[in-house]
Amino acid sequence: MTADPTISNIWDFSRVSVRRSLALMAAGAAVGLALAGYSLFTAQSTTTLFVPAEDVALVNQQPIARADYYAQLQASFRTDFAHTTPAQRRKVLEDMIREELFVQRGKELDVAAADPDVRSATVNAVEQMAAADAITAEPSDAKLRAYFHAHADKYEQEGVMTVRDMLFATAADGAAAARALRAGEPDAAVLARLRGRDSGKETGQDFYFAAKIHLGNELFDTAAALPSGGVSTPVPQADGVHVLHMLKNTAPQPIAFETARPQVLQDYRNERVRQATVQYQGFLRKRANLLVAKDLR
Repeated sequence: MTADPTISNIWDFSRVSVRRSLALMAAGAAVGLALAGYSLFTAQSTTTLFVPAEDVALVNQQPIARADYYAQLQASFRTDFAHTTPAQRRKVLEDMIREELFVQRGKELDVAAADPDVRSATVNAVEQMAAADAITAEPSDAKLRAYFHAHADKYEQEGVMTVRDMLFATAADGAAAARALRAGEPDAAVLARLRGRDSGKETGQDFYFAAKIHLGNELFDTAAALPSGGVSTPVPQADGVHVLHMLKNTAPQPIAFETARPQVLQDYRNERVRQATVQYQGFLRKRANLLVAKDLR
């Protein structure tokens, strides 16, 4: 019996189609594996076999940025990349690789947990990062003027006073001394007649801040309100009754904004840095799992 040529042709065509399909499947699989391998070796946080153009080296996949390398060259040799020698370039690169290796090892050993200097440097670095915007911000004059007026007492020429603090045993002696001093009787005569003494808290001309330290808040506030030549009412305190004789009082003088502007800018930035640091600390505390001993809560 003679075979049907039509059936033979169909069979041959089927075998060719199967081989073609298998070939296409194999090619597809190869392409897929190639793409997967490329993605694997170029994905972030995976091992790569080449250094990206923006870096000069990878140390355990941690990049050393080309910009940082150029900056280090400039700092080390005070010239740009084009004018450095190959030896200089190798030295800087080796130094940066060494630094990165030691930093990574320090992280592995958790050096920051044991070394106070490293801990302090880490804290400072994080604080500077948190306050970077505040440090570099250029506030408008309107904001600086508002800060200036809100803290006007900080921007004054320091006051100066020369005051004598006389101490008496009783309120009656203090009152008599105040009357006598206002009438023009010399200090020494008043002290001798009423058995008083100089407290020794003030011995000459003093800036306001120093006089406040020496006299204490109550006596300083009384003294600051006196004009030159003025005499206070008696001020009873634990050590006796004080009478202040103001020989000369030059009150603080306000400084113009234009003169104080550099200091105002610095103070404004410092305040912004403090606020940014406090806010960042609050953010870190909120996301931290923080436990405190019961006796310290």
